[in-house]
Amino acid sequence: MTACTTASERDGFAQSDSGGAADSVVLAEQPWVDLQVENEIAVQILQELGYDASIKKNLSVENAATAVSSGQIDAYLGNWWPSQEPSFGDPIDSGDVEVLSTIVKGTEYAPAVPGDVAEKLGIESLADLDANAAKFGRKIYGIEAGSPGNETIQKAIDEDAYGLGDWKLVASGTPAMLAQVEKSQKAGQPIVFLGWSPHWMTVQFDAVFLEDPDKVWGGAGEIRTVTRKGFEDDNPEIAEFLSNLSFSTDEAGQFYYDHDKSGKELADIASAWIDDNPEKVARFLDGVEDADGEKAEI
Repeated sequence: MTACTTASERDGFAQSDSGGAADSVVLAEQPWVDLQVENEIAVQILQELGYDASIKKNLSVENAATAVSSGQIDAYLGNWWPSQEPSFGDPIDSGDVEVLSTIVKGTEYAPAVPGDVAEKLGIESLADLDANAAKFGRKIYGIEAGSPGNETIQKAIDEDAYGLGDWKLVASGTPAMLAQVEKSQKAGQPIVFLGWSPHWMTVQFDAVFLEDPDKVWGGAGEIRTVTRKGFEDDNPEIAEFLSNLSFSTDEAGQFYYDHDKSGKELADIASAWIDDNPEKVARFLDGVEDADGEKAEI
């Protein structure tokens, strides 16, 4: 299937420059490969059905929460829960953001160390880090500045949780963090970093997610689809389609591998997945009508 216009080519809001248009959806996005490919899949299918669908890219989680709760953006397929509760908890509780469905189950999101480091140093928990502070250079490597994970790590440092008060958070982009993990592992240098699954890092680094006996870390058990208030009433067919979307952790991890390791373009990964999974696409379209009011088919 070839969509009329790929999501990658439409970096911005829909034609109305905001959410709220009829037969239209604007999706929020951070530069996380699983979310990027899932957004591409959704947009390519919706455009094929005659709907106006686009993506607002490179938002922080906090900006996404603000944009969805204010109605500037219609939906977000990347609501990691409960790790994003600091950003999305209040607007969900107030009803400005509505939880539509769960798109990925069984996620993990926490500080982690490579498996060989865990074995060599006997590290299983965040409580084990400070005894090995010098070996780690008193650094925890994070991702994009402003991400909930980074903020939780910084809060733990500020509050001297687990004796981490003299540690430093090194914030960078996801590719830079992963490059540092690869570099450290090749050099035999211990490193602790912000890890998550689904992702190829869990296989390549044999990542060990650190236990959190003092419950400092929010964790993540699932990824949810959320929408602005009233979106389901305004666009019931698109909302039904979005609520049907679901992916396994293996599928999401493969998206990362195809992009980061095989060098494939996001739009190509999405279109290939659509072509290779007709039965699952049919489930996505169950109970959905296209923009002409006909039974949705592609």
